[in-house]
Amino acid sequence: MKFSHIIAALAMIAVSLGQSSGQDQPPLTTPAEYALIMDYRTGEILYEKNARTPTAPASMSKLMTVAIVFERLKNGSLQLTDKFDVSEKAWREREGSSMWVRVGDSIPVLDILRGIIVQSGNDACIVVAENISGSEEAFVQLMNQKAHEWGLNDSTFGNPHGKPDPNHKMSMRDLAVLTRKMISEYGEYYALFAEREFTWEKIQQSNRNPILDMVEGADGLKTGHTEESGYGLVGSAAQNGERRIVVVNGLSSERERATESARLMRLAFNDFSTKTFFEPGDIVGDAEVFKGKQPTVPLIAHEPVKLILHRSLIDGAKATIVYEGPVSAPIKENQQIGYLRVEAPGGGPAREYALYAGREVKETGIWGKIGLAAQKLLAKPSHETAETASAE
Repeated sequence: MKFSHIIAALAMIAVSLGQSSGQDQPPLTTPAEYALIMDYRTGEILYEKNARTPTAPASMSKLMTVAIVFERLKNGSLQLTDKFDVSEKAWREREGSSMWVRVGDSIPVLDILRGIIVQSGNDACIVVAENISGSEEAFVQLMNQKAHEWGLNDSTFGNPHGKPDPNHKMSMRDLAVLTRKMISEYGEYYALFAEREFTWEKIQQSNRNPILDMVEGADGLKTGHTEESGYGLVGSAAQNGERRIVVVNGLSSERERATESARLMRLAFNDFSTKTFFEPGDIVGDAEVFKGKQPTVPLIAHEPVKLILHRSLIDGAKATIVYEGPVSAPIKENQQIGYLRVEAPGGGPAREYALYAGREVKETGIWGKIGLAAQKLLAKPSHETAETASAE
């Protein structure tokens, strides 16, 4: 292919969003070995510490077992009133936390879920595994299959309850992604995580999640602890129309888990805010036009351009207009021209927003084309242009 009149290039134009703060990481610290703060609505990771490293998740991985039950409730293959039978194997699973099921019992799915969510029963997890897949081993295969389907790329499962197993690992990111899925897709069942207590076999047990009573709007999810993992928690709370997810692991005590989880959740709301840089219809910048009656066309966004950042970092965000240009006329109003790439400080994933022509630009007339041709004939080609043309 030969260029008869123009060689298109990828144009990149910086857009000012504010003055750089000189910082590139949120000024947060935590004694947790692993930590993550996520915004629920966007899925943006606001803070992370070793959050993509697979580690022993202990009972926090029971969320995967619960999610599989939720999925079946949603698709209608299970009902809350259906009953699961208790095997001798499940009955004998008394080490660690337990629902205290009895061999031969038939227990409604709703109560089994409460036995896992509120009481963290290892025995209840085996009941689920055997009744859904026929055996614990087959259910573990299902867990790993679902992890792949749901994008939990740092997770592998060795059992349904989270007891120590070299093949049983999850990252904080995966726990947050799974939490976001459970809230968004299985909201009608998510309310179970906020229940404060549950009684089975005349044994009343309280929900182990400390932030339910420590943070405004907290309504889930799950704690975990083994000698290998330390103390961990997956939590979520909603305040003023926003929701945050906090995941921690590797803390030294139950008390530290409670205070640190609550502290990070409060920071998730108080220290992070949403900054809107452009509203729908705002002119973000201009693109050069070739063969047009106007030399440029304004570029507008059709959706809000915004980021959720730590307050100290908002002014350090940067944006770049990217388009292939100059753009040849004629151009229709609202024709997509390129996109705006918005990057947060610290090298996190960029967000991209489509940009559209803010007005129509008609093609220039015959005399305008003659003038452009004359300019091209009189202009001495650059070395770069000559090389590009010959390569084509």
